[in-house]
Parts: sequence; structure tokens; C-alpha cells
Amino acid sequence: MNLKKIGKYNGLSIVLIVITLLTLTAHLLTGWNDYNQEREEYHLAALSFGEYLFTGHCVESVFENWESEFLQMGLYVVLTVTLYQRGSSESKDPDASEEVDREPDPNRKNAPWAVRRGGWALKLYQHSLSLAFFILFGLSFFLHALGGVRQHNAEESMKGSSEVLSLGEFMGTSEFWFQSFQNWQSEFLSVLSIVVLSIFLRQKGSPESKPVDAPHSETGN
Repeated sequence: MNLKKIGKYNGLSIVLIVITLLTLTAHLLTGWNDYNQEREEYHLAALSFGEYLFTGHCVESVFENWESEFLQMGLYVVLTVTLYQRGSSESKDPDASEEVDREPDPNRKNAPWAVRRGGWALKLYQHSLSLAFFILFGLSFFLHALGGVRQHNAEESMKGSSEVLSLGEFMGTSEFWFQSFQNWQSEFLSVLSIVVLSIFLRQKGSPESKPVDAPHSETGN
């Protein structure tokens, strides 16, 4: 396959990977600068970029955002199985059968291995998308907490306090849950926005939108 075809068939993921890497790099560099400024206020030596990557400040800031993204997507995938929104391009049609609800056919051409295998493999594969998101959420949630307790204890140390919280103690604080909920609520708001706005508004050429001439009551895309 030549480069032109690779770009055509994978352009969306390639561009999103590039944007993700660029913004993540910018996040890490600005976070590094911000943390060293904070350390300077307490007359502490600046950290190298490599050292910063293992600090609670870095780990917490990355994973408290990632956890909300994975939670949002996992719940959205699950909720759209049984819940509907009439007129939204993000919903299945409540009055019609949908291709995604059909029973998997092991004889279908190029069917995935798990479909052809059947049994436990098929049962697991049928829910693999939501499971993947929830596993990623769980890992991010744990790393957010781990980074958070490190950052909390580091801040207390810089202030001259001997207070040290364990991971469990930190997860019971309002500080930890404030960090989580401030991200979770924004993610669910963004999902709500596209579900509702796609009822009335259009974006020509986007699979996230209904056709421009579709009536507001038409559900799905």
C-alpha cells in the first residue's frame, strides 16, 4: 500500500495522533516550567525535564484528564445501547431495527476471529469496546490518585510540613474528588452538547451530523 492510500484510509487517526502528541508535549513542557517556578518560590533546585516526568505534578495532571475521557466514552458506548434521543445523529432510531443490533454471523466474510471462534471469545468481544474504555479509565484513575498523593505530599514538604498521606487517605480527601469531578462534569457536558445540538444543527460531510436536508425529527445519521 502506497503512502497516498495510507493517508487516505488512515488520515483521521494520523491527524489525531499528531494533534495528541503535540498538545501532550506542550502540556508537559508548560507543566515542567510551572512546577520549576513553584519550586523556585521555595528556593529548591529546578528539575530536569526527565525528572519532572516522574513527579506527582506531572502524573496527576495528565491522568486526571485522561480518566474523564475514558469514563465519558465508556459510559457513552454503554448508554447508547439502550437509550435513545429522537432526532439526534448520535442515537439509534427507537422505531427501527439497527445494523449494530444484529446477531453476529460467523460465516460473514472477513468476520473477526472472535466471531468465528464463538463461545467465550464472542461474548467478550461483543463488549470489548466498552471494556477497553473502562479498563483504561481504571488505570488512569489509579495513576491520577498515585500522582495526586505524591504531589500533595511534595507540596506539604515544600511548605515545611511533615504531614504525609497514604494513597488511601488521599483518595478519601475532597481534593482528590474535586480534581475528578471538575473533569467528569465537563466531559458529560460535551457529550450532551453533541447529542442535543445534532438534532437541530448540521455539518455537511461529517458522519457526526445528519444530512443537511434531514428533518429535525430524523434520528441517526
